[in-house]
Amino acid sequence: RARSPLFHFLSPSSLRERPLPECRLAAAGLGGALSPAGYGEARVRLMLGGAVLGGAVGLTATTELAALLAVIGGWRALPWAVKRRSCRRAEAMECDLSEMLDVVALGMRSGMSFDRSLDLYTGYFRTQLADAFRSAQRQWACGLASRPEALREVADSYASPLLARVIENIVRSLRFGATMADNLEDAAREARSGYKARRQEAVAKAPVKMMVPTGVLILPAMLMLVLGPVLLELAGGF
Repeated sequence: RARSPLFHFLSPSSLRERPLPECRLAAAGLGGALSPAGYGEARVRLMLGGAVLGGAVGLTATTELAALLAVIGGWRALPWAVKRRSCRRAEAMECDLSEMLDVVALGMRSGMSFDRSLDLYTGYFRTQLADAFRSAQRQWACGLASRPEALREVADSYASPLLARVIENIVRSLRFGATMADNLEDAAREARSGYKARRQEAVAKAPVKMMVPTGVLILPAMLMLVLGPVLLELAGGF
């Protein structure tokens, strides 16, 4: 996690002075595994590895183009992977969010407190979201953080505006003593409808995405299969 001399001497000064991407690492679930300094050093290492790979590829192709593509690809590989991981974690969380809200709302309607209702979810469900809330419960139970701070930390660990709104509503309701069950049920319905809309959108985009492999791979093969015998007959006639 410490900044090594390799990062200090090989990275540009603009990168060393840039604000650290802690929010992006936390949203990707890498907050405790990869420090911002390690993130920058990994990008430098990937860039150097890409340069070496580009030079090797350049022995059989254009050296300048291969090196340029390899360096750019190596430099952008880690941010792309972090962003992709963040999106996948957010999608998995939003799939489980409505279930979590329903369980907590059901517990509160039966007369339980928020903490006890959250225990129902974290105790009987084994999901990423349940693990995050279980860790938050341990933090405020041990006095390492207040309950609002621990809940907001869960929201910060996901790139999801919906979860951030839900957490803020929970914190506000707990602070002022307002009833929470109706709000949680409304948020659960919103989470289900939003997840369903995103799945339908992904299904609707599938035919468009299939046009590229169809046009590049399948269509030329079909043309060769149909026109090949005709072209062979024409060539034999001449």
